[in-house]
Amino acid sequence: MYDASTTLEVPGPVLESVYREARRTFPAECCGWLAGAKDGSLASIVHACFNDQAAGNHPIKAERGAETAYVFNTEDVLALNQSVDGKEPAMIIFHSHPNGQAYLSETDREVATSPWGGPAYPVQQLVVGIDRERVVEAALFGWSDADDGFVEIARYPGAEI
Repeated sequence: MYDASTTLEVPGPVLESVYREARRTFPAECCGWLAGAKDGSLASIVHACFNDQAAGNHPIKAERGAETAYVFNTEDVLALNQSVDGKEPAMIIFHSHPNGQAYLSETDREVATSPWGGPAYPVQQLVVGIDRERVVEAALFGWSDADDGFVEIARYPGAEI
């Protein structure tokens, strides 16, 4: 499992692909995950997912629209779960905030945390802040046992996308 002491590497082209997905879905939130070699620390594969928020399946904020929440559809959840034990497991779940700010909200933290403690999945969380003009910033969060929660472990500059 990855923790706050292991900052996963997100190469520029992979980050740019996530930024482009955020732009494509704007003003809705984008979502998906990054995968890589099982024993590595390089996120090299982008799996963009469908934001199924409009279906009302969000575990705690079903009333929100896709502009303020995201939820994977059933097929994407199954694929994520299957990847965890595979050769190229999910390493980072990503989503965007169309308000231009890269932070892990209280709702994001609640959904990403297991009811029994610890992260719900053995992954880090990448949040992209995007607005009408550009990708403003992105931030990576990892689980910290010492803090009993997610902490920011990396910050990335935005881009004119």
